[in-house]
Amino acid sequence: MSGGSLDREPTVIARTVTRLVVPVILVTAVALLLQGHNLPGGGFIAGVLTTTAFALIYIIYGLDYLETELLHRRPTVPFGTGTGIVREYGNVFAAGLAVAGGGGLAAVALGFPFLTQGVAFFEGVPVYHEFEIASAVVFDLGVYAVVVGALLTILAVVGAE
Repeated sequence: MSGGSLDREPTVIARTVTRLVVPVILVTAVALLLQGHNLPGGGFIAGVLTTTAFALIYIIYGLDYLETELLHRRPTVPFGTGTGIVREYGNVFAAGLAVAGGGGLAAVALGFPFLTQGVAFFEGVPVYHEFEIASAVVFDLGVYAVVVGALLTILAVVGAE
């Protein structure tokens, strides 16, 4: 098994179910990410769900699929060398850590304790009439990127073994 290619082709049912389930998983992840500052959920569980969608794609289509079909480039093999897509997953992790930390430091810069939450209300928004945005969304986005980057790195490296 080189680079995650499968010895056998997945069944039509497995490919079809994957094509139907992955978008549902990703939409659920986005919904949990956006409700996290008000209700249970948020960046961590949304990141785990997103990684689950990628894991399903890896299992059914192989590790090379993302690079060849979605990124339109040659697969980088082996995955464990810190090049190619593994490096990009690391960049997602680092960016998420910067966003999460920056969200906390923004409160400090404004004279509040670290990670103090602020809320802004926007009135007259079409469809919603009033729309609320909390600063905790920034922290949740950072946590989401950290979880996705870390878990996808683990999946790519371990999956290549």
